[in-house]
Order: sequence, then C-alpha cells, then structure tokens
Amino acid sequence: MKFSLNTTIIKPNDGEEIKNAIILLHGYGGDGKDISMLTFNWKRFLKNTIFLCPDAHEVCNINPTGFQWFDLSSEDSEQIINESKKAENKIKEYIEEINSYYKLTNSQICISGFSQGCMMSINVGLTSEECFNCIVGFSGKIIDKDYLKDRIKSKTKILMIHGDSDEIVAPNNLLDSKDFFIRNKVDVETLMIKNCGHNIPIEASSAALNFIKKNFKN
Repeated sequence: MKFSLNTTIIKPNDGEEIKNAIILLHGYGGDGKDISMLTFNWKRFLKNTIFLCPDAHEVCNINPTGFQWFDLSSEDSEQIINESKKAENKIKEYIEEINSYYKLTNSQICISGFSQGCMMSINVGLTSEECFNCIVGFSGKIIDKDYLKDRIKSKTKILMIHGDSDEIVAPNNLLDSKDFFIRNKVDVETLMIKNCGHNIPIEASSAALNFIKKNFKN
C-alpha cells in the first residue's frame, strides 16, 4: 500500500495482530525517520501496535532536506491558519487511508507529534468527527486558540509535555494550552520537565509511553 504521505513504518513483530496504531508527526524541518526514533523503546511495550511516521507534504523552506506541515517563516497569522488547515486536511486524508488499510477506527489510534507536529496533532485530534484514542504532544502549542475553539468536534484526551528551558517554543505555552483545554472541557494532563530544551528526553518519552499504555487496551 502506498499512502498519500511518504511514511516510515515500524510494524509489530511477525505474527502479532495489529490492534492499535500510533501516528507520529515530526517537527519543522524534520522527517518521519527522525521521529521514528521514539519507537525503539515504545515498541517493546506496545506489542500489537504499528507505528506510522509520515513526512509532511511540503519541503521545508529553511531546510530543503526536511519537511514542513506549514511555513513557519511567515508572520502572517491568517496565512499560517490557512496553511495549517491545508496540512490538517492532508493528515486527515492520510488517517482515512490508515483506517481503511489496517481496518482500524480512530479509537484505536494515538496521534502524537513534536513541535510543529504537536500543533498539527492537536488540530487534527480535536476537529475530527470521531475521537482518537489519545493525543500526545511534545514541545508544542495551539496554533490559534480562537480558530480552534470554534471547530472542536471531539474531546480526545491529551498529554502535553514541555521542557522548562525550551528556547524554540516558549514553555509558557504549556500552561496556556492547559487552560484552553480545561475551558473547553477537554481532558488534559501536562508535564513540565526541568532543565529540558526543545527536544524529547527519556523522561518525556517514558511519560508518553505510560500514558499511551494506559489508554490502549492491548
């Protein structure tokens, strides 16, 4: 099967039934192979899970060897909203392909992402008609709270993780996001990691794994 987005796929061991999927969305300038590194530890504890790590649909403007979900070099908020909506539709189309090919429902899928991938995970997860199993976001934020608020259709539970020394996406975005989710009655858990910059340390990876295990019914 060739999906609409080029994808790094990590399958369960031979003979293990696929009961769940985790879709991992990379950050700005990254690719699916980058974020697939998370699966090395997770795979041992999620034996019936397939991991799908797509490349974004656009080549990154500042790093032509990587990809972007939308252009972050623009400061035009309306343009960012429009471009992120295009990316959202691309990801939703991709998830429909995953659901059909692997015979899964959204309730069997965790959608997760780092930085810009976290932003997309939030938008896709909360504006889809059917709830996902859960959302896990690393070092991200809500792209536009007013725009998202008016489009929420499902209340997928969320874990947001951020480093308190993040120099790319300010750590106060974690508290802003938490406030937004609580106000909109979305079940949210948060974790701020000390002395952590814009990356995913072992503590973050382990916390995310525990959250996913708790929600998946293997």
